[in-house]
Amino acid sequence: MSETTHDSAVAMSAPPSADEGLTAAQRAEKYGLAQSGARPSLAEYIRQLWDRRHFISAFSSARLTAQFSQAKLGQVWQVATPLLNALVYYLIFGLLIGTRKGVPDYVPFLVTGVFIFTFTQSSVMAGTRAISGSLGLVRALHFPRACLPISFSLMQLQQLLISMGVLVVILLGFGQVPTLAWLLVIPALALQFVFNTGLAMVMARLGSKTPDLAQLMPFIMRTWMYASGVMFSIDLIMKGKHVPHIVEVLLYANPAAVYIDLVRFALIDSFKAHQLPPHVWAFAAGWAVLAGVAGFVYFWKAEERYGRG
Repeated sequence: MSETTHDSAVAMSAPPSADEGLTAAQRAEKYGLAQSGARPSLAEYIRQLWDRRHFISAFSSARLTAQFSQAKLGQVWQVATPLLNALVYYLIFGLLIGTRKGVPDYVPFLVTGVFIFTFTQSSVMAGTRAISGSLGLVRALHFPRACLPISFSLMQLQQLLISMGVLVVILLGFGQVPTLAWLLVIPALALQFVFNTGLAMVMARLGSKTPDLAQLMPFIMRTWMYASGVMFSIDLIMKGKHVPHIVEVLLYANPAAVYIDLVRFALIDSFKAHQLPPHVWAFAAGWAVLAGVAGFVYFWKAEERYGRG
């Protein structure tokens, strides 16, 4: 018998493989294999994020330090930028348009609004580029992609805390006296941070597939700012005007306006409780929970697609 015939006979008489007839999924389950980059369960995803909490903190601090490293004034621009914006708004809106009329302590009122809105604005803008601007990191390393928008939001919180030191000096300079009400800033900013992070996650997923969104966002954020009472009192603007009820509800329920009003109420003596929308703390908590949970789940659902294509 030839060697070829002998080999064929041996092959025909060999027992069938143990994997014969199994699908790819069944073989993967049998040998404990998992898809590379597959989306983990929501509970496992949260656990992975918690395990990388030190990376998130260090990454946000490093980004904050590097942000103005090329500028001669360095970290001074973290405070100078919103202050210059406040000065421009004061000249145009406060003096030329006259929105300061009827608003006691207009300078603290304006600077507080600018700083608090900038916190949300910067978080959203940074979130939009969180994935698309970090593709090298996303493609090179395996980690929960939510680390990026969370770290960018944390970076904006750190920047806000620096700015709050300047805000306190301005408040004291304009006759505001520290009281226990100032402690209300802590829960207000905590809720705003959760809201900002959830919104940043939504924008991170959208921006990962639509890079042009980053060019559109400045116009959207500017429109949002004009509707949030940063440079004027919504109460005074609405007084005596007959506007549709839905417009009034939207203005008062606007999350940016809600967080701005809470901080103004905490820090400025002349900003009274009657100027706050009804159930303002419920609105603040509701927006934080809605944006935080919905944004996190929305981002997680596309986990395996980030950095691909």
